[in-house]
Amino acid sequence: MKKRILLLSMLITSVCIILFLIASVQINYGATVKENENALSVYMNSYDRGKFPTNSDGAKSFSQSLNGARVTFIDGYGDVLADSETTELENHADRAEIIAALKGGEGYDVRNSKTLGRNMIYYCRRIDDNLLVRIALPTPSEWSLLGQLLPTAVVYLAVDLFLCMLLAALLTHFIVEPIKTLAYTASRDGDVKTKYKELQPIADILNERNLSIRKQITTLEEEKSLVEKAQNTKDTFIQNVTHEMNTPLTAIRGYAELMAVGALDGEQSKKAADTIIRQSDRLSGLVTCIIRYSEIDSEGLPSEDVNVASLVNEMAEALAADAEKAQVTLKADVRDELVVNANRELVTEVVGNLMRNAIRYNKEGGSVNITLEDKKLTVADTGVGISEENINRVFDRFFTVDKSHCGKNGGFGLGLAVVKKICNKYGWHIEVVSKLGVGSAFTVSFR
Repeated sequence: MKKRILLLSMLITSVCIILFLIASVQINYGATVKENENALSVYMNSYDRGKFPTNSDGAKSFSQSLNGARVTFIDGYGDVLADSETTELENHADRAEIIAALKGGEGYDVRNSKTLGRNMIYYCRRIDDNLLVRIALPTPSEWSLLGQLLPTAVVYLAVDLFLCMLLAALLTHFIVEPIKTLAYTASRDGDVKTKYKELQPIADILNERNLSIRKQITTLEEEKSLVEKAQNTKDTFIQNVTHEMNTPLTAIRGYAELMAVGALDGEQSKKAADTIIRQSDRLSGLVTCIIRYSEIDSEGLPSEDVNVASLVNEMAEALAADAEKAQVTLKADVRDELVVNANRELVTEVVGNLMRNAIRYNKEGGSVNITLEDKKLTVADTGVGISEENINRVFDRFFTVDKSHCGKNGGFGLGLAVVKKICNKYGWHIEVVSKLGVGSAFTVSFR
């Protein structure tokens, strides 16, 4: 920028100096010519025909009286009668000053003299019809005046160069420094401010850019956090699945090896076979739960109008035998004919999981009360309850109340995670209120 400012200022000022030089030459030249014209007119007034005869001696005498001005006597036809500088002159009838004097009594002209080889100003006056007197003085030409002014112009250009360099340095400082300050402040992610109104648009752009960058950084950090969380969740999921699968697989392999070597008698073989079947069912159930959990996010699941009230009643009847076997009283109080648009199997999964958990984690002689009212489904039990430190973890995958992935109740810890994921899919809200040793109440709001 400094170099550009210097070149631009040099160009502008140099052009100005050259134009000024040309104008000065023109003005000085015009003033010099005018001054010489006046001087020649005054000189001519001192001419006395009786004192200065029209011969060579008269011309030289008159010239001496005029401090060496060239004097020429010319007749009415343009022929030279005498000249103070030379004796050989051609007819001057074609000279501009002679023509003007013959017509109007006097005339001026400025030209280069072929005889003397220099620039002259001529003034001619008609004395009578047969005599014209011409006086000439050397006068500088425009080029000679230009040559005289060139040294001064060179000095001016040198001074101009120095001043332009100083100006470029100052302008660079006063223009660039505030911009550098803006850039530095912007690079520090600060709020860019300026006292120069011309730079305010730049400050606004930098502030908008910083705000955009901060938003992008925040978004990237959030995405990074989500990726890390997803990775951690994936790792935990794999660990939990591995753990859940390892238990039945170990049991199946162990009993199968004993049976293969004939280490078990008839009764023991039967027990081993029962265990293998039971653990195979458990493994199959785990795989089914995992597949179901993964399918929840599928966009291809069909939706329909599902009557939640009918579904609650149907599920209550289907689980009545399980409740009776667990010595738990199951009661459904449906007061709302609620219909939701969703996948019927997923709605069944929500209702069935909540009811099965209420039965599974209940006490002998306990009860399960299901109510559907004001678009809310509540499943309350009088079971083991959930401690305060675990209340926020009940919807985590593979979390079970008895803190064992294969606890006495036989759950995998995926049921409530499935319920939560389905509710999130359809925008339903689920919450739990529980007290350890007293019971739990899960409520789904279908609003």
